[in-house]
Amino acid sequence: MLVVRVREILGPVASQDRCSPLNFKSLLAFSLFIVLATGANSATRDATEIIRDALNHWRGLSSTSEMTMVIHRPDWERSISMRSWTEGEKRSLVRVTAPRKDRGNGTLIDDKTMWTYSPRVNRVIKVPSSMMNQSWMGSDFSNKDISRTDEIVEEYDHVLLSETEVEGVVVFEIESIPHEDSAVVWGREVLSIRADNVLVGHRFYDQDGELVKTLQTLEIAEMGGRPVAAVQRMEKEEVPGEWTEIRLDAVEFDVVLRDSIFSLSNLRNPRD
Repeated sequence: MLVVRVREILGPVASQDRCSPLNFKSLLAFSLFIVLATGANSATRDATEIIRDALNHWRGLSSTSEMTMVIHRPDWERSISMRSWTEGEKRSLVRVTAPRKDRGNGTLIDDKTMWTYSPRVNRVIKVPSSMMNQSWMGSDFSNKDISRTDEIVEEYDHVLLSETEVEGVVVFEIESIPHEDSAVVWGREVLSIRADNVLVGHRFYDQDGELVKTLQTLEIAEMGGRPVAAVQRMEKEEVPGEWTEIRLDAVEFDVVLRDSIFSLSNLRNPRD
């Protein structure tokens, strides 16, 4: 189709003597335009697909997993064991299983709505959009980080900055800039994603271009039949020495889940 279009546009030029300077220069200039234009579009499209594939790779069509969250501070450290369920792009549930005093705390996400439940107060609370960037369970992850929604795909423009090889695997570095009308907190984000769809780095910058926090994959393992980020650490730039790690203990992908799992009733009174 591109050849046909070139002939249509260059009809007058193509009819000239093939050896004429005008023909050669015109064709060269147009060819360069085509290369640059299609290259830019391809890079944008490819970058978006890479991010979408990485999100889908992490959650699968559905999944169940067990994980440990370690919150580290210079003078103390605590571990929280959790179990999670995900289905598609919009639904997930995370429930604390240990320690005993935190058992039963949960977070439910359905589409773009988040609820939390605390047995201590026996209340289900809907998290307003104004609180999505606040700390999740006292960690360095925000409510938005945990939701892992497709907002970054839908509300950002993406540019492929580079392709490098790390330990024999290609790593794509992608810059994501929010649309002008997007209601997001970040000025830009930079993601590093391996060719096998494993996210290995994610940097968050404010509106002034200053780095605020970094998510880094510390360990990659084969789990659930695919390579996954087994240990990820989130650190904030302004508080060195403080970090939160999420360590994946077990995961199973593409499992059959009941709709009732992703309900407010199940969030409050666990049956799974």
